[in-house]
Amino acid sequence: MRRRVCWTLAAVLLAAPAGCGLTSGSPMVDDVEPGTIGRGKPLEGADLTVTSKEFTEQLILGAIMGIAFEAAGAEVLDRTGIQGSVGTRAAVENGDADATYEYTGTAWITYLGNSKPIPDPEQQWKAVKEADAKKGLTWLPPARLNNTYALAMNQANYKRYGTKTLSQVAELAKSDPGAVTLCVEGEFANRADGLPGLEKAYGMSLPAGNITQMDTGIIYTQTAKGACTYGEVYTTDGRIKSMNLVVMEDDKKFFPNYNAAPMVRTATLKKWPAIASVLDPVTRALTNDVAQTLNAKVDVDGEDPHQVALDWMKEKGFVKEG
Repeated sequence: MRRRVCWTLAAVLLAAPAGCGLTSGSPMVDDVEPGTIGRGKPLEGADLTVTSKEFTEQLILGAIMGIAFEAAGAEVLDRTGIQGSVGTRAAVENGDADATYEYTGTAWITYLGNSKPIPDPEQQWKAVKEADAKKGLTWLPPARLNNTYALAMNQANYKRYGTKTLSQVAELAKSDPGAVTLCVEGEFANRADGLPGLEKAYGMSLPAGNITQMDTGIIYTQTAKGACTYGEVYTTDGRIKSMNLVVMEDDKKFFPNYNAAPMVRTATLKKWPAIASVLDPVTRALTNDVAQTLNAKVDVDGEDPHQVALDWMKEKGFVKEG
C-alpha cells in the first residue's frame, strides 16, 4: 500500500541520493536477548538487512522484524523507510535487503499485475507465494493484520443512521440520498478497487455533489467532526481508535486483502532457515487492533516508531532487555 512521510529510524544515516533508505543504512543496536523467540540464538553469525516503506505502520513492522532478528543473534542493518512500494520490493529482489513485511494485495495487484483480487485472504497469500517463488522470494505465513480500505463514521452519525455494513450504507443511499456524503482521497475516488468499484459492487450511485476529495489526514478529522457522513480510512490506522470512529463491515468482501506477511529473499532463507520460526510467533500476534494501537502511538502521540516496536516486543515477551 501507499502513504506518507519519510522517516529515518537509525541514529546514523549515510547520504542516499536515490531516496530514503535504499542505499543507506545503519546497524540496529538494540540491547535485546531472546524471550519467547530466538532461544539458542539460531541466527548467530547472520548479517541480515531489513527494509520497509516510509509510512508509520511499515516503519514499525520493519523495526519489529529487525529486533526479532537481533534477539535471535543476527547482526542487523536497518534500511527501513524506502519511499514507495516498488523500491522496497526491488531492494529484496536485488539483494540490497533480505526481508520485509509486505502486503499480499500489494504484491498481487501492484507487483504481479493482476487486476482482480482474490477474496479469500488465505488463497490470496497462497497465490502470491506461488507466483513470487519463481522470482526468488519466499512469503512466510501472513498476519491477521489487514491494512485495506474501509468507510468509517463518527459516533453521532452512527447513532443517527445505525449502519454497520456497506450494504446498509447502500440501502441508506437509496432511501435517503442526501444522508450518504463521502470524504475520500483523489486516488480512491478513481481507482477500480476504490469508489467506482465499490459503487458497482454494492449497487450505489452517489451524486458527484455528495463526494468531497481531500488529503488523507484531513479525511479523518472531517469525518470525526461529521463534515461528511462517511470517510475513507485504512483499517489499521491509529486515528480510527483515537477519534472513536466506527468502521463499516465490507460484507461483500469487495476491498482487496492487504494482509502483512514476511517476504524473504529465498537465498537468505535457505542459508538461515530459522528466520521462519523466529518470525512466525510475532507475525501471528499482529492484528488490526494491535496495528491501530501501535500506529496511534506514533501518529497521535508522537512517539518514535522504532521505540514503539521495541516496547511492544518486550511487552509481548518476545524479547528481553539485554
